Amino acid sequence: MSCYFLEATAFAKLFVREPGTDALIRLMETVEDNRKLISASTPLEVYAAVRRRERSGAIGAEDAAAALEILRLEAARMVQEPLNPAVLECARQLLDRTTLRWPEALQLGAALAARDMFQGTEIIFVSSSAQLIEAAKSGGFQVIDPAAQEEPAKETVEPS
Repeated sequence: MSCYFLEATAFAKLFVREPGTDALIRLMETVEDNRKLISASTPLEVYAAVRRRERSGAIGAEDAAAALEILRLEAARMVQEPLNPAVLECARQLLDRTTLRWPEALQLGAALAARDMFQGTEIIFVSSSAQLIEAAKSGGFQVIDPAAQEEPAKETVEPS
């Protein structure tokens, strides 16, 4: 049995349309809620990203409010890896040996702790951060980048 750990760059695609949104939605529709994992910090990280987009004018207030409501509902349905000492220690060790920033190390640290907790279960790391994908691969995870799963736009040829 596989579980999918969605780090923040992937989880955000469920609330704000960007490359990889459709691929991630298709994947999540095939996975039971008890096999979807996130760090307990992920909803706050995505909340901050939505608010940043709203303040910058990239999305309107109404869209931001709708995204935050869906975020609240979706986060409640997923298994959340708490920010416990094991997660923090995994993140600290990642900071010692990688160039990850602390939020990224916290995300991957939570996935590592989840893998230790759910021994015998394959944890697939889902991210759209190239640096996190490489670090997760180095940590022995199978990875999925939803943005890489999108079908490229079909090229059209205009008649001359």
